[in-house]
Amino acid sequence: MELLLVEDNRRISEFMVKGLEECGFSVVLAENGTDARSLITQREWGLILLDIMLPDLDGITLLQYTRYKKINTPILVVSALGEPDDKVKALDYGADDYLAKPFHFKELVARIHALTRRSKFNNEVQDKALVADDLKLYIDSHVVERGGVEIKLTLQEFKLLQLLMENKNKVLPRPQILNTVWGIDYDTNTNVVDVYISYLRNKIDSMSQNKLIQTVKGRGYLIRTQA
Repeated sequence: MELLLVEDNRRISEFMVKGLEECGFSVVLAENGTDARSLITQREWGLILLDIMLPDLDGITLLQYTRYKKINTPILVVSALGEPDDKVKALDYGADDYLAKPFHFKELVARIHALTRRSKFNNEVQDKALVADDLKLYIDSHVVERGGVEIKLTLQEFKLLQLLMENKNKVLPRPQILNTVWGIDYDTNTNVVDVYISYLRNKIDSMSQNKLIQTVKGRGYLIRTQA
């Protein structure tokens, strides 16, 4: 496994690199935030060991950058800042674990193993995704993306989109949509389905030339896609 160590203190970094390599890890060292930011995006890492107090870009900024780029590599913060507020801040910004300096080396290795086991498990049970061209819906996490950009939906909008994507290229009549999404018998006087289809179109299709949500007059709605 290849680890990225972000640490500007030469004495500490030499100690950590030597110990980790003796434990069988491959370690690449970044001694400042700018180099670390570049390395983070250049390749996939098994785990990132991140100091907070760095020259130029600090560790919190790197945390935010990494998660903004949707890089889900496990991050273990190893910092001399040991106050509870420091730990909470790092965890809130995307760290997976926090180890205060000074630390016992065996604990560092144990935490690395724990995080990599957790990451491996999470990768094996990845959130099931429904795909329609460049539109993705992640069922468990309730995340929707189009072209890599996240789209915020209400619960009912999400349920409606999920139904359409589970039945892509198949026309769904209004009564079926109403019963499945809202759980009520069809009422010819309600236009709730049409209203929510309009909501979805504004969020899903308005910024794209490829209009996925289509109306089949007299029959219902569908998502028409090639993928």
